[in-house]
Amino acid sequence: MTDPTLYERLGGYDAIAAVSTALLGRLHADPTIGRFWQNRGSDGLAREKQLLIDFLSHAAGGPLLYTGRGLLQSHTGMGITDQDWDLFVGYLNDTLDDFAVPAAERNDLLAYIDSTRVELVGV
Repeated sequence: MTDPTLYERLGGYDAIAAVSTALLGRLHADPTIGRFWQNRGSDGLAREKQLLIDFLSHAAGGPLLYTGRGLLQSHTGMGITDQDWDLFVGYLNDTLDDFAVPAAERNDLLAYIDSTRVELVGV
């Protein structure tokens, strides 16, 4: 028998979708990093949310196929700063707190997210 994937340990699709939805709500409302979602139509925001769910599900070992662009291609030109990143991680931690994500799963998820920082900040 194999160990459960991070996807399974996080609670699968429904849990990842709920956390993603709550996180995006916080990000959109923030006066600093909310600028990344200004002037976006509701269909674009819905597509972005689904891409985030697919991306996280796939990265956590789930069965979903992520069909979006690569991280670097998706974020080049956005001007993401260290401050933006720190705000994002703070909101992610707050959201994980709200969902009472256990420490082991939180740490594994945050380690993965942190590994993407170099591709996203300053591009």
